[in-house]
Amino acid sequence: MNGDDGEVVAASADSSPPLEWRFSQVFGERSAGEEVQEVDVISAIEFDHSGDHLATGDRGGRVVLFERSDVRNSSGGDRRDLEETDYPLRHPEFRYKTEFQSHDPEFDYLKSLEIEEKINKIRWCQTANGALFLLSTNDKTIKYWKVQDKKIKKICEVNSDPSKTIGNEAVASSSNSSITTACFGNGGVPEAISSLRLPVVTSHESSPVARCRKVYSHAHDYHINSISNNSDGETFISADDLRINLWNLEISNQSFNIVDVKPEKMEDLSEVITSAEFHPTHCNMLAYSSSKGSIRLIDLRQSALCDSHSKLFEEPEAAGPKSFFTEIIASVSDIKFAKEGRYLLSRDYMTLKLWDINMDSGPVSTFQVHEYLKPKLCDLYENDCIFDKFECCISGNGLRAATGSYSNLFRVFGVSPGSTETATLEASRNPMRRHVPVPSRPSRLGSIARVVGRGSESSGVDGNNNALDYKTKLLHLAWHPNENSIACAAGNS
Repeated sequence: MNGDDGEVVAASADSSPPLEWRFSQVFGERSAGEEVQEVDVISAIEFDHSGDHLATGDRGGRVVLFERSDVRNSSGGDRRDLEETDYPLRHPEFRYKTEFQSHDPEFDYLKSLEIEEKINKIRWCQTANGALFLLSTNDKTIKYWKVQDKKIKKICEVNSDPSKTIGNEAVASSSNSSITTACFGNGGVPEAISSLRLPVVTSHESSPVARCRKVYSHAHDYHINSISNNSDGETFISADDLRINLWNLEISNQSFNIVDVKPEKMEDLSEVITSAEFHPTHCNMLAYSSSKGSIRLIDLRQSALCDSHSKLFEEPEAAGPKSFFTEIIASVSDIKFAKEGRYLLSRDYMTLKLWDINMDSGPVSTFQVHEYLKPKLCDLYENDCIFDKFECCISGNGLRAATGSYSNLFRVFGVSPGSTETATLEASRNPMRRHVPVPSRPSRLGSIARVVGRGSESSGVDGNNNALDYKTKLLHLAWHPNENSIACAAGNS
């Protein structure tokens, strides 16, 4: 893909010691001096549940799919089975599979509003009959896609016998004379008819074809910021600033509003929904975050309209004066459940927090992502960077979490009990170029993780005293569900 690069960084398989990260692959690397077109910037990235497929969406409304090319090797065994033997470990390798135009620019004539084609989120659905299914959404419309390999049929030859090949005119004249004079007794076939030149259609290699199965539209008055699949495989949710809707995958003309935070008077509006996510195993539970830094857990069994939450997760209010930026940087931009569903990861502008859904008194641990930016909040507000929405991800085994920063940097934190692991990496061919060991101290809030200490307090630089580039920001990244590999949507090569 042209434009921003999807990079995959891999690590060793042993999860007990700190991981040694190194570059694995790059897709869409641009040449030196080549300008990145706005439509080519990656805006969404997601692994499927098996980790064998990777999907990216861009600002031009396109979805690009990659498939794993090392799932089976020459000996014919599954990769995971071979890893359990004495075969040397190989990092995952992906190759381009296909791409398709998911969304096009639209115009809402009733509201005189342009709807851009940018892909906001991609979510994989359950596979069936060898076909891949995924949901993609822009600001207003969600689409359900089916991608399946289709055999290409070609006309490769004709069925004529070269020894009996004659001109077309002769064939026509002889056929006519034979048909009129020959006797067709006992199923006999004239010789001229047996030498007719007919095309032979053969099936060649397979090619993936994407087809839109459903379009879910006209259900959101505000921009869609999240979609999430339910573990039942039949429903999903979509969330905008004020509402969360529940959909059935097979019904596109009807949805149920399950959360509505819109006040009677818009002047009374104090917070908006920023992200929503279904629980990975309990189909009746979901969580959504707000611009005030709180996370609400709701149970669909309580009522049809879940305006009242079953649990509220928010950090105790800090003592001392508040600044103009306090509420802005507290806004949660992304939440992710761990694979088993016990822990919940959230990202606000400055920190990454880990929550235990059984403990609503406060976060289990807090990780400082770029504490050195605190003196620059005024400048970040002036250039709108303070409103950047960074995503977060957690490893399949729940031992580590990652999130992005500026200058194409991303941070990896160990969240297992007693872990002091932390790494600052660059999404480039040399990810350790800006690696800085950051001192850490144990968290007093729980035993599952730690709090990372402060980095450099110098304004405008990262922890390695490198000047920060606010234009190259790593907003989107995804952790492989089964291995220590992270796919990053980076702004550099």
